[in-house]
Amino acid sequence: MIVEFVTFESPEGWDRARVLADAETTIPKWSANRELLRKHFLLGLGDAAGTGGGIYVWPSIEAAQRAHDDAWREGIKRRTGGYPTIRYFDLMLLIDNEHGRVTAWDEAGAPHDRTPTPA
Repeated sequence: MIVEFVTFESPEGWDRARVLADAETTIPKWSANRELLRKHFLLGLGDAAGTGGGIYVWPSIEAAQRAHDDAWREGIKRRTGGYPTIRYFDLMLLIDNEHGRVTAWDEAGAPHDRTPTPA
């Protein structure tokens, strides 16, 4: 399991409402991608103001790269004026307090429940 962290500079003058409206146009594309497990849309605050981003959860780097191909990169450049920065991370452990679960993934990507049993 991997996390892909994508950042890009928001176009000059785009406020939160404009960034959100642009993000919402991508809902059909990302909802239809069966390899994508989760996507978080981000907007920088404080020192990160003016930076947009996304956190994607994928089963593999290859799945992320299929979705974020050259055509996608060019689309980001057309919309924002610059290419995105992409970083990949091994998603080893997830504490999900919202659902009361803890999951670890082995190197092959298999999930393992690590939720503590109540004492």
